[in-house]
Amino acid sequence: MNAPFHPRGTAAREPFAAFVCDEATAEALRPIASEMGWQPEKVTRGGLRNAVQTLAVSASPSILFVDMSESGDPLNDINALAEVCEPGTIVIAAGQVNDVRLYRDLVSSGIQDYLLKPFNADQVREAIAHAQLTLAGPRVGVEVPSERAHAMIAVIGVRGGVGCSTIASSLGWLLGEAEGRSTALLDLDVHFGSAALAFDVEPGRGLTDAIDNPGRIDGLFIERAMVKATPKLSLLSAEAPLNHPLVTDGSAFFQLQEELRGAFEMTVLDLPRHMLIQHPHLLHDAQAVVLVVEMTLAGARDTIRMLSWFKANVPGVAVLLLANRVAGSAAEISRKEFEESIERKIDLCMPYDPKLVAQAAKLGKPVAEVGKAGKTTSPLIDLARRCTVIADGAGGASKEKASAKSLIDLFGELRSKLPARKPKPKAK
Repeated sequence: MNAPFHPRGTAAREPFAAFVCDEATAEALRPIASEMGWQPEKVTRGGLRNAVQTLAVSASPSILFVDMSESGDPLNDINALAEVCEPGTIVIAAGQVNDVRLYRDLVSSGIQDYLLKPFNADQVREAIAHAQLTLAGPRVGVEVPSERAHAMIAVIGVRGGVGCSTIASSLGWLLGEAEGRSTALLDLDVHFGSAALAFDVEPGRGLTDAIDNPGRIDGLFIERAMVKATPKLSLLSAEAPLNHPLVTDGSAFFQLQEELRGAFEMTVLDLPRHMLIQHPHLLHDAQAVVLVVEMTLAGARDTIRMLSWFKANVPGVAVLLLANRVAGSAAEISRKEFEESIERKIDLCMPYDPKLVAQAAKLGKPVAEVGKAGKTTSPLIDLARRCTVIADGAGGASKEKASAKSLIDLFGELRSKLPARKPKPKAK
């Protein structure tokens, strides 16, 4: 609802509408509407419930004023309003509940401002002026710098429970806060996703709305649906009811990727492995895949299968193998045996640190933020840097720069191309 102004999307909209609960509030708003050049008849009775019913069958105004005084459950009612309110509408709410927590929850839900009744005319004018400033242009920090191309990094677990979402949330945080890239974290586990839990935020309804109504997905929808986790990181996830099956042909996911490409520099895609079977196109635009593995017999078998799938379906993508929860000699099979079975090296190993993971969960922060520069998180920092190199390579750098190979690998290839040295003659 707080999406920035887009002239083509609002040409047929009314500039203002208000739904109030009492005549005193209506009498306070009508003179201000006349001052702004708006029709005072747009101030009507009925409150939030009437607003939901009216906007379900008519276009949303640019600025919407709703009175919540008669609402028994303000948050649920605002969510109902969000379902019928078109992206790009600025919502100003008013009510009689003086609660800081309610105010924060309303703002998180997309409300621009909340006025405590009774309010005076100057407060209304100030709120409307703030709304008009938001409509006047795009928000600061949304535009992607033109010199940087967008890059998508997919994080996939080779087995269930290997910590794929833990890696994805930490990678998104590092790309945003450590590497300074505007980043979107897209968690496609619609029913059991944990991206919102990792940052202690509400997942919102954006992802489920997108799947149910792919035609609504555009830049304004993305701006409204994304949940701000940090100044540089926004996430889109869901906790859909278990009686709400996922029914989609994949067009919603494709459209989401298209819009995220235009709004962010990086997209981290937390992708459940079973979705590769139903929607293989999800990786067609990815620059890299982080395959999170476990050093077990089943993990080795599925890693071989996944690597074969990548080679056949997305041969140009850079695949980085990250072994998570490495417990030294306690592993089911050794690193050497694992690498021999899959016929390639593991790129990164993350030690098993249950205390750090538990602390991060309690604080509602990603592991990379809680662990800082410790031994456990250093592989994550290395991973973020490699992904940044790959992202820069997507903007026109050479493939060698984006291959994420180590210097040892490069020197090994160079030495193999050099002619063998002739043996020195023995001294007489």
